[in-house]
Amino acid sequence: MLRSLRIRNLALVEELEWDLPAGFTAVTGETGAGKSIILGALKFLLGERADRGVVRSGADSAGIEAVFSFDGEAATAEIDVLLEESGVDRCQDGELILKRTIAAEGSASAGRQFINGSPCNLSVLKELGTHLVDLHGPHDHQSLFSRREQTLLLDRFSESLLLREEYTACRRTVLASRRELEELEQTSGGDGRVAQLQLEVDEIGSANLTEGEEESLNSRYKAASNGRRLIELSSAAVARLDDEEIGATKAISEAARMLRELGRLDDRAAPYLEGLERITGDIDSLITDLRDYSETIEVDAGELQQLEDRVNLLATLRRKYGPSLSDVILRGEESAKQLERLSGLAELKAAAGKCLTEASKKLLGAATKLGAKRKEGAAKLAKTVAGALADLGFRQAGFEITLEPQTEPGPDGAEIAEFLFAPNPGEPVQALRAIASSGEISRVMLALKTALADQDKIPLLVFDEIDANVGGEIASKVAGKMKELGRGHQVLCITHLPQVAAAASTQFMVMKSVQDGRTGTTLAPVIGTGRVEEIARMLGGVTDSAKAHARSLLEEADIVPVMSGQARAVRRRSGRRS
Repeated sequence: MLRSLRIRNLALVEELEWDLPAGFTAVTGETGAGKSIILGALKFLLGERADRGVVRSGADSAGIEAVFSFDGEAATAEIDVLLEESGVDRCQDGELILKRTIAAEGSASAGRQFINGSPCNLSVLKELGTHLVDLHGPHDHQSLFSRREQTLLLDRFSESLLLREEYTACRRTVLASRRELEELEQTSGGDGRVAQLQLEVDEIGSANLTEGEEESLNSRYKAASNGRRLIELSSAAVARLDDEEIGATKAISEAARMLRELGRLDDRAAPYLEGLERITGDIDSLITDLRDYSETIEVDAGELQQLEDRVNLLATLRRKYGPSLSDVILRGEESAKQLERLSGLAELKAAAGKCLTEASKKLLGAATKLGAKRKEGAAKLAKTVAGALADLGFRQAGFEITLEPQTEPGPDGAEIAEFLFAPNPGEPVQALRAIASSGEISRVMLALKTALADQDKIPLLVFDEIDANVGGEIASKVAGKMKELGRGHQVLCITHLPQVAAAASTQFMVMKSVQDGRTGTTLAPVIGTGRVEEIARMLGGVTDSAKAHARSLLEEADIVPVMSGQARAVRRRSGRRS
């Protein structure tokens, strides 16, 4: 239970110290007197973000502190696990102490929060708050229209939260495996990229290319393709030089005979003969060389075809992977490296695919178990809520829970719940969000809280005007349900209904007053005649008839108005909303 609450400098509140009793406590007072102080303080203490403007003017910071008391170590086991995981000290002697400070605007100090004296962050407070307080305000009715919230309520009732956690863990694994597989697909470019690289490696590798071979190949191909013409030309040149009738050799020989005769007649002509003899030697050497060249030329049709095929292959590879033969060779080397890397990725893809398949099977199994538990719990919860609604004035109302299968398992499972409601007899049930009025939804929420009471391990239930828009006989029935909840939980209810206030085992009243020019608010227990008068005020005025009615309400609730809690003053400055 929440044993004590202390508030300091919050929204112009100077200081409030409140020792809370067990059971069902009602907080009443005029509209605007400051009842919302308790709700706001608890929200801040349990991790809600706070604007620095909530700090009282002139103060450096606001402070909120609460002490929760548990019945032995067993009751704190779940809390202690959460604290240890967050690096916070465990509960001592069954006590949990929460403290939060909120720095004022312009203050050099920052807000801080503590659990059992250890500093922590807001997320830890928020998580811890889900185990300590179930806080329900007038605007929280809307959450009941959410099908996800309805599904969560069903899981709580059917004690399926562990199965839900198992399902959620399986789904996280599936999503992680799916993301990993998609990333590998994007990295590798898919199977088509591997096939393309393999084609390039095979095509370039099978060509057995070498640097510089193209120049030599082209020369050989040119020679082989012109072999016959080369033989004809070289043979004709030899014939022209060495022909016995018209060749150059015969002409030179006749010219030499004439120059020898010229030399006998004139010594000065001797050098001409020497020059002609040198030419004769050069021509003889040329004839010999041409004959040798002609003999080296071979005409092989098979070799020519091979050379032509090689030239065409190199041209094709240059066109596809070039422009140069060096570029083709480099492309083959790079493709081989990529193919080797992607071959490793292929193994990773296969492993990721296997993990995804296994995780999907586990997810399906977890979803099936969760769905079966929900189906069983839906019928029981609908029956329990219908009974509670009958106690709250819906004697012949219809309440059903359907489970709609999802196209694929989602964050809440393979199905999602829908609460169906028919407030009036003879009408078909429809989705709760489509037909329920504010007064009706308040009672449906209270019926659900009652139905979940046995499964709900949260010690403190806080209701902020959940009883709005109801009155008369229904108000008495709502009061009865609140009292019933108070038997198994600590219940704190901010209310304007006299019937609810009378049913509470303890009642506190918030009052506003002005002292020394400042508006202050006092929270004090109402007992004895004071409680009778406060309930009479809530009934419409402190008249004899109203006080008689108040006493009858207290008697009906079997309440002996005694003080079972303490509170000291809380002050506010005027001009601020309370």
